[in-house]
Amino acid sequence: MAKQKTDPNYKVIAENRRARFDYAIEQDLECGIMLEGSEVKSLRAGGSNIAESYAAVEEGELWLVNSYIAPYEQAKVFKHEERRRRKLLVSRKEMADLWNATQRKGMTLVPLVLYFNHRGMAKIKIGIAKGKKNHDKREAQAKRDWSRQKQRLLKDHG
Repeated sequence: MAKQKTDPNYKVIAENRRARFDYAIEQDLECGIMLEGSEVKSLRAGGSNIAESYAAVEEGELWLVNSYIAPYEQAKVFKHEERRRRKLLVSRKEMADLWNATQRKGMTLVPLVLYFNHRGMAKIKIGIAKGKKNHDKREAQAKRDWSRQKQRLLKDHG
């Protein structure tokens, strides 16, 4: 992954940082995403949000629901809908695995990162996740605070 970040074509467009706080991510998967031309142009300009979106398996296909891609101003005739459902591209085996995962109680598919890969193709990383309870969230916050405090103490006394 570190190699991709140094690549000039690799660019993170949108990140769902809240997902790692609200969900316990068991597994993640890279998917292709079917976009229209004006959507790709808008993504290159940086106008998108995947925080409120989710992925769903419907009729044997994987869909990204409620993701926002800003309208592209220069598109006069071929404008796109901002919050339309977008088809995600995965293999049949991966689709079966995702469907089986979502059938388990409490499991859902959440988008984690939307990015352009090293070839310049738009990709989305989705995670198979289970919702965290409030006490789990507080515990994670306490661990994070303690590690920050330790770093400060080591820096001051180091």
